[in-house]
Amino acid sequence: MTKARLLRLSVVLVSIFMILLIIVYWDNVGTAHFYLHTSFSRPHSPGGIPGIAAGEDWEALPDVDEFLAKLLSSSLKQNSSIPRKTEQLLVQGSSKPVVSNLEENVRGYDWSTHNDRNSLDQEKLQIERQRTLREFCANSSFTFPTKERSFDDIPNYELNHLIVDDRHGVIYCYVPKVACTNWKRVMIVLSESLLDQGVPYRNPLDIPREHVHNTSTHLTFNKFWRRYGKFSRHLMKIKLKKYTKFLFVRDPFVRLISAFRSKFELENEEFYRRFAIPMLKLYSNHTNLPTSVSEAFGAGLKVSFSDFIQYLLDPRTEKMVPFNEHWRQIYRLCHPCQIDYDFIGKLETLDEDAAYLLQLLKVDRLLRFPPSYRNRTASSWEDNWFAKIPLAWRQQLYKLYEADFVLFGYPKPEDLLKD
Repeated sequence: MTKARLLRLSVVLVSIFMILLIIVYWDNVGTAHFYLHTSFSRPHSPGGIPGIAAGEDWEALPDVDEFLAKLLSSSLKQNSSIPRKTEQLLVQGSSKPVVSNLEENVRGYDWSTHNDRNSLDQEKLQIERQRTLREFCANSSFTFPTKERSFDDIPNYELNHLIVDDRHGVIYCYVPKVACTNWKRVMIVLSESLLDQGVPYRNPLDIPREHVHNTSTHLTFNKFWRRYGKFSRHLMKIKLKKYTKFLFVRDPFVRLISAFRSKFELENEEFYRRFAIPMLKLYSNHTNLPTSVSEAFGAGLKVSFSDFIQYLLDPRTEKMVPFNEHWRQIYRLCHPCQIDYDFIGKLETLDEDAAYLLQLLKVDRLLRFPPSYRNRTASSWEDNWFAKIPLAWRQQLYKLYEADFVLFGYPKPEDLLKD
């Protein structure tokens, strides 16, 4: 009887061991076909990032998490001795690449050095931003949808904005219209997840925009289930505790203006068919619309900003399909009350924040953050853009995006919300 039990126990232990070996093997070589390099490597200590106490990473882990964490750590140690070509000084090639994308071509890059900008006390700034976020997440009187759910309650498909770089121990939650194209480029360079003729990219601006936004280029949390099965949530939690997590945010109303300019003022076939045609039919009473965006623009048929605001406020919109990521609220994209972010950057202080973050990640000698667009949507434009929007709509719109204003410390736009 005892021998039979020992045999069954041995079979179980061997099975578990084999599953873990398969996980490690797959994570190292199984994704080679689509150039996702995700080998476990020792993450650099962020060294001084506010909000992380020494020794805090490994406390209170459940047994399974602890076991997986040890396995992860052993793999990290094995890989830490492998020489890294990327951990050399970045050789600056052509600093101004050929611009092939319509939006980048229209707007261009701002190549000024910004040497005249006042230096910010970045550490204090980060402490203040994190304090604001944590206070309102803990404030029971401030409520918004999904605030009270736990990380385990977030569906996998809602974790698709969390990009992981195992080489440097970084997790980035990207927010469209908040410099996400260039931050994705940075993540590609760091993770070596995309090759050019067999060689990883070194300069972020060398990476074509169409590759940047290809979902197969990035390892995101929503892909973990397919790769790790029932261990996926445990691994996510380990990485969330161990890695440096950051996001960049923007004034919510200015972000909406930027999304409108990008997707509806420039010819965009996908957004014309998916969104502009329904908006023109519902809110401008147009019928028999052209099937292509070039024909529509040629005939002067464009979505107005008023049409766009009506679409956002229309209760039928989200009953049909969730908001597109370009105008979905940041709290729905990045789950800031469920994920304890180590760094909160803002587009309004992008140059300073980006330089400080790359320094904290100890990758500032590998690359520099790409320059901003010249014609970037500014907060000073709000009054003009909202001038023809009825007061009641503006007030409803604020309620729709209030959580983003409050959580990330943006002042309530009082001038827009009163007569």
